[in-house]
Amino acid sequence: MSIRIDKIVTRGGDGGHTSLGDGSRVTKDQVRIEVLGTLDEINALVGLVQAYTPAGDSVAHQLTAVQNLLFDMGADICLPEDGPMAERAHRVEEAALLVIERRIEELRVLQSPIAGFVLPGGSVPAAMAHMTRTQVRRAERRMVALAREERVNPVLLKILNRLSDYFFVLARHFNHDGQTDVVWQPVPKDEK
Repeated sequence: MSIRIDKIVTRGGDGGHTSLGDGSRVTKDQVRIEVLGTLDEINALVGLVQAYTPAGDSVAHQLTAVQNLLFDMGADICLPEDGPMAERAHRVEEAALLVIERRIEELRVLQSPIAGFVLPGGSVPAAMAHMTRTQVRRAERRMVALAREERVNPVLLKILNRLSDYFFVLARHFNHDGQTDVVWQPVPKDEK
């Protein structure tokens, strides 16, 4: 699919409304738009993770694939399942979920066992992967809210759940496969 954008400033959203892929107009605070916005935020964070991924790291191509998948998910969401163009929509399929699961396992088998609750941090790319993971969880919560109101491709929710797992194991990958993870140390009661 080739998309050409000739104009950036359209003024179409100046009144607090925006268009979905089928041309219908909705308010910018509608749950569907919240989902699209969180997917966009995740994509921007993935770009940051990629920018800080060490040169030659095998996960760089995976991150580009995740960014493309996030755009596919946005395209799926912007054409409502019950809308006038639903039959023309390109829906994300279960195969995308299986790819993520395979990538999770490929990273996980190289990692040291988890010795406690892992805190976000360690290296800069690991901290960014953790930040991305938390943003994925927010998108998942917004998607659940949308699915309560309207029909949504159920694969999308599964993918968000797996992407959170992916960014967790990716963070551990960036922390020398878990060897330099920051692990939670409860504050002793006498120090509280």
